[in-house]
Amino acid sequence: MNRSSIKTWQVFLPLAILCLIVVFYHGLYGNPSYIPPVIVNTPAPDFIAPELYEGKEMRLADYKGKVVVLNFWASWCTECALEHPSLLEINQRYANDPRFVMLGVNYQDKEELAKGYLEKHGNNFKHVRDFSGKISIDYGIYGVPETFVIDKQGMIRHKSIGPIIGQ
Repeated sequence: MNRSSIKTWQVFLPLAILCLIVVFYHGLYGNPSYIPPVIVNTPAPDFIAPELYEGKEMRLADYKGKVVVLNFWASWCTECALEHPSLLEINQRYANDPRFVMLGVNYQDKEELAKGYLEKHGNNFKHVRDFSGKISIDYGIYGVPETFVIDKQGMIRHKSIGPIIGQ
């Protein structure tokens, strides 16, 4: 090895070790459940999807001018079942307000399982089916349940990861 390559290694090696220490420290002491809500304060991705019961196409943009609570769920999700009574209560509280709509997005479920879930747990709002998972991908869904609040202008103002119970 010549002198210049030794100098390069003397600079590079400590820098690489320092970077590894920083990454290791973050892995040990960082909050593993923290996921930055990068989609908040951005326009809500529009979608067209079939309504769960009637099968007719529904489009999110049709609700512009209303506050939309958009909840992603699945029949196999135990935390979704825990939060479902709270969603029913919220929708019942605001059902007569023409400026409010709650919409469920069923995440990659078989139709009969999704319908069975709603028959078991109750249903007082519309649901669409996300067959392919494209809607979930557009919203950056990491898992269900996840809930978004979209303002009247179509901007996402809040994202909740996990069940919303008694809120």
